[in-house]
Amino acid sequence: MEKLLFTGGTGFLGNNIMPILEKEYEVTTIGITPKDKLNCNLANDVPELPVHYDVVLHACGKAHSVPKTEAEKKVFFDVNYQGTVNLCTGLEKVGVPKSFVFISTLSVYGVKAGEMIDESHPLDGSSPYAKSKIMAEEYLIQWAVEHNVVLSILRPSLMVGPNAPGNFGAMVDGIKKGRYVNINHGAARKSLLMVYDIANVLPKLVNKGGVYNICDDSNPSYGELSTVICKQLGKSNPLSIPMWVAKPLAWVGNLIPKFPFNSYRFQKLTQSCTYSNAKIKSSLDWQPMNVLDNLKVV
Repeated sequence: MEKLLFTGGTGFLGNNIMPILEKEYEVTTIGITPKDKLNCNLANDVPELPVHYDVVLHACGKAHSVPKTEAEKKVFFDVNYQGTVNLCTGLEKVGVPKSFVFISTLSVYGVKAGEMIDESHPLDGSSPYAKSKIMAEEYLIQWAVEHNVVLSILRPSLMVGPNAPGNFGAMVDGIKKGRYVNINHGAARKSLLMVYDIANVLPKLVNKGGVYNICDDSNPSYGELSTVICKQLGKSNPLSIPMWVAKPLAWVGNLIPKFPFNSYRFQKLTQSCTYSNAKIKSSLDWQPMNVLDNLKVV
């Protein structure tokens, strides 16, 4: 059984895909939690690895927050970029892997709204999160060429599944507490990905490599998604407020810091933003799970 080194393997992604990975690989996690088999803060240190690994799945990263200070911005580069450099330096000491899979982000495109955006789109992301991921991608592309490593860069859409963090987790929590509402009947569509598909596609990636968007085919609307969640939670479908009501509320939120709704949230909930998965499906002869058919929140 091949050895796989998994960074970020004890969080949301790892908790959900570890049972799948362990059927194919001997998995070792590395990170800063007590659950990690190897303990190392990659943002600060080069890891001292005990053995050579055949495959690396590099998923640890800094996300799900908006930095307000220069120090907070720097953390994104320390974790997402320098952590990648340190990991590769440590791998060189024990022999580079045959395959390296990097979990990047669709944020590298810097797009707030659009339809079926594909991998040809410029990398215009300007946030510290996006910039740090772009830098990591660029470093890995050069490093993989120099060391003859098969490199795969996955740019996943919002990953969903049990106990998801971020915006999806906030949506589920809002529905549980009866505080979630749709705008314009939740008509806006977003690309989503079942978390398990990172592991499902991995065996097809390791010998092929490439740069891919990864999401499901359905690009569900907020209305469709909230209906599925409400049904599983035994809740009534959320109320829908019209655009003419939501927009002034967003202005209020811009002026009141603790108000749970502002222009940023308004744009997120009313603008469709979808991505094309045509490249990964055709290149790898792979089919993603349908989010609406497979999502389980309880």
